[in-house]
Amino acid sequence: MLFSAVSGRQVVGSGAADTIGEVAGLVVDPTTRRILAVHVKKAESGSVLQWSKIGAFGDDAVIVDTSQAITDPDDETAALEGKSHNLLGKRVLTSAGNDIGTIDDVDFDPQSGAITSLILDTGDVPGHRLVGVGSYAVVVDTH
Repeated sequence: MLFSAVSGRQVVGSGAADTIGEVAGLVVDPTTRRILAVHVKKAESGSVLQWSKIGAFGDDAVIVDTSQAITDPDDETAALEGKSHNLLGKRVLTSAGNDIGTIDDVDFDPQSGAITSLILDTGDVPGHRLVGVGSYAVVVDTH
C-alpha cells in the first residue's frame, strides 16, 4: 500500500461502525523501518493512533476497536512526528553521501506496517536500506 493512497482514509470504530477520525499522515520509525503510528485528524480523543492499536488497515478504512485507541502522542511518537520527519518529497542520500533522488512515495505492508520500498524519482530502494530520516534528507544504506 502506498503512503499517497492513505491520506484522508476514514478511521472507523468496529463496535458501532462509526467514523471517529481521518488519516492525516503516517509516523515512521527509521530504526525498525516500520510505521509507528497514524496521525488522525477530526478525532475527539487525540491525534495519534499507535500501529499496535489498529485492528485492520484496509483499502477503504482503518478499523479500531474504540475511539479511545486514538490518543495524544507518547514521547517516542512525538520525537518522530512532524514535517521534519515526513518522508515524501525528501532528498535521499546514501550512507556514503551520494544524492540518489527524491522520494515520490513509500510502499508499506498494511498488515505489519513494515516499509517495503522507497519509491524515488530515479527508481525504487528496498525498505530494509532505510537508515534515518531528518529535516534535510532521508539516509539509506549504500548496499
